[in-house]
This record gives sequence, C-alpha cells and structure tokens, in this order.
Amino acid sequence: MRAVVIHETGDVDVLRLEEVECPVPGEGEVLVRVVAASVNPIDWKIRRGLVSRQLPVILGSDASGVVEASNAEGFGVGEEVFGFLGTGSYAEFGTGVPATLAHKPDHLGHEQAAALPVAALTAWQALFERGGLERGQKVLINGASGGVGHLAVQLAAEAGAEVLGTGSPRNREFVLGLGAHRFIDYTSEDVATAAENVDLVFDVVGHGTQELLGVIRPGGRMVVIAGAPPEGAAEREVDAQLLIMSPDAAELERLGKLVADDVIKVELDEVVPLADVQRAHALSESGHTRGKIVLTV
Repeated sequence: MRAVVIHETGDVDVLRLEEVECPVPGEGEVLVRVVAASVNPIDWKIRRGLVSRQLPVILGSDASGVVEASNAEGFGVGEEVFGFLGTGSYAEFGTGVPATLAHKPDHLGHEQAAALPVAALTAWQALFERGGLERGQKVLINGASGGVGHLAVQLAAEAGAEVLGTGSPRNREFVLGLGAHRFIDYTSEDVATAAENVDLVFDVVGHGTQELLGVIRPGGRMVVIAGAPPEGAAEREVDAQLLIMSPDAAELERLGKLVADDVIKVELDEVVPLADVQRAHALSESGHTRGKIVLTV
C-alpha cells in the first residue's frame, strides 16, 4: 500500500510517500481502507522531533473509511467508519479497535468525518468533562478559529454558554457566525483585559496562557492543551488543568451525529491529496488555518 513515512525528523521534505506492507488486523481489530485522513498539530510536532516516536513511522491518527476486514464484533466488511487508526492514517489502509472507531452516519462525508476525532473529542472533553461548562456560564476560547477552537465555539454555544472567542481580524465574522457572542481581536486588544469574571478559559493555542489567568473568576477553571497550566492558579482559586484527549467511540459517534444533523459544522480549510502532504503540513504548521486540513487517500 501507499503511505507517508518519516525515517528521520526535520522539515516537510522528510515526508515521503512510499510503498509499504499493508497492516494485518489482529484479534479484535478492524482493517480500514482509508478514504480521508486529517492533519493535526501533533503530526508535524512528531515530524520535527518535538514529540518522540520510534522511527520509521507512518504519521496520522484521524481517519474515515470503509471496513476492509474485521476480527471485531460490531464491525462488518463494507461498513463506513471513522476514528483513530493505531498504525497511522496517512496511508491507504490502517488498523483500529472498536474502542476508538465509530460508525459513520450516512449524511456525514468522509472528509468531514476524518476531521473530527482529535479535534472534536478534544473540544468536548475540555469544555464539559474537564471544564464542567454549564448553561449560562461564560467561556473564553483562546484560538477560536482553528481545528479544535471552531468546534469548541459551536459546542459551547449549543450548550447555552456565553462564548467569547479570540482570533485575528480576518476570522471575526467566521467566529461570530459559529455562535460566539463576542470576538476579541488579539492583534488590537489585550485579551487579558478584554474579559472578566470568566467561568472557564479553554486555551487551545498555548500563547498568553499566564496572562489569561487574570480573566477567570475565583472558583473558575482553565483547560490547556498546548502547554503547561499557568503558575499561581491555585493561589487565585482557579482549577487549571492540562488535557490529554482520550479516544472514546461513544462520544465520537455522538459528535458525528451532531455534524450529520447540522447542529454543528466542520470547516475544512484545505482538502488535498495524500501526495501533497508536504503542503498540508506547511499549512498546518503556519498556525493560521481556519478549521481543519484533510488529506484524501
């Protein structure tokens, strides 16, 4: 099969499309023919050596596709699924397990489905499982237009929260259109003084985290995913936590249904062929994407 493999860490030119052996599903595993895979920041961090992995490695985890072979109950050949592939998703085939795969709704496209696993589960778990967000509370999402952020805005608004989102000027109408009640332009406003008495800060980008501590009310919470929690949180009576997303097939199925039913939408910034993976990584690494980048396989 064809797959994108890295044999060494470095710039985008270490991404190589190669012919490799197709994985064989073990007991309790599913072999998926990949139709689409999404690019996440963790992928280029692995490529650059910022996150350690044994090399060579096939990058990617998010995928949507069709069951090619199954040794697992509940998954039949020909069924459409989406979720996480343990053997890497930048490939024509990959294997996964039922705990990390969900059946794809009929009205959900493969590109949209592939964009969901990491981003949507991260947003959901940050807001509701770690953040404890409730109707009527105020949440500030730092980095509201990216892959995780644009889903978090919609999920929080749908839950009845007052949503504040940060971003650059070009994303103002986009973020407000997702359901944010207020947009904070970080290029012209000091985010740390533009809000107050916030119940929850969800810091997606990892920039200005320490300063954001000051906008949270005593007893409030902060969830970060791209760096360490700020110092001094306990002294300010703020519960600050680092979230490492946990794959969950039931949650993923529920989130997929929300997209299929048009309750929330997935913004696809770029959809590019697997052979153009170097450009996809460069776009993701720029930090200025709107929504998600998806590879078609």
